[in-house]
Amino acid sequence: METTSAAALTLHYLYDPLCGWCYAAAPLVRAARGLPGLQLQAHGGGMLAGANRRPVTPAWREYVLPHDRRIAELSGQPFGEAYFEGLLRDTGAVLDSAPPLTAVLAADAVAGRGLDMIERVQRAHYVEGRRIADPAVLRALAEELGLPAVAFAEALQRLAGAATQAHIGDSRRWLARAQGSGFPTFAIQDTGGALEVLDTGHWLGRPAAWRVHLQGRIERAQARASSAPSPPGRAPVSPASTAAACDERGCAL
Repeated sequence: METTSAAALTLHYLYDPLCGWCYAAAPLVRAARGLPGLQLQAHGGGMLAGANRRPVTPAWREYVLPHDRRIAELSGQPFGEAYFEGLLRDTGAVLDSAPPLTAVLAADAVAGRGLDMIERVQRAHYVEGRRIADPAVLRALAEELGLPAVAFAEALQRLAGAATQAHIGDSRRWLARAQGSGFPTFAIQDTGGALEVLDTGHWLGRPAAWRVHLQGRIERAQARASSAPSPPGRAPVSPASTAAACDERGCAL
């Protein structure tokens, strides 16, 4: 989704736009962007898509509130009154991961700005209390990002349904390949295809230290690549095939 020149490592980010702990990790994504030698690839897992989509209810509000307070405490991420006292009391709202995932794919397709859309839908949900499953809201967010309105609307329609489901399926295969338990999962991959899951919890609220850590990994990978050429004919490893619950470790499928 976002590549720098001569990438020595790929950072796979497995997320869901309705996962609170992914919102907690948003500063880590921001810190990783633009690091020379690092390709950042986002995979949306569809945590509350399909049969798992759900309406906002008083019981749901009571379930997520302690998690949201803990997220704010650990990560410093803001939550708005429009979310706490608006959206979480809006029993007409439906929590559905698929439409915002489609918006991310559309933003990437028309302008290479999928990561910007992830951040924008998270803020719209958790700060502004907007219904991010509503296509009209998603089109408005795209306009706020400066994306071409007609091209985005066409891509949003084209990528809904089967294309989004295919992306979710591919993301879950990556999650299985990385042996991640849920969202968010960060897995770093070298040019030989080996994957290593990184401990997100260790870095929450510490984006500058996280960036330094990633920079060190990139430099070591580049040093290894310059001293030992890759064996000929080695292909990248393909991902293997494969109701959400959230705690301080993240959101599990």
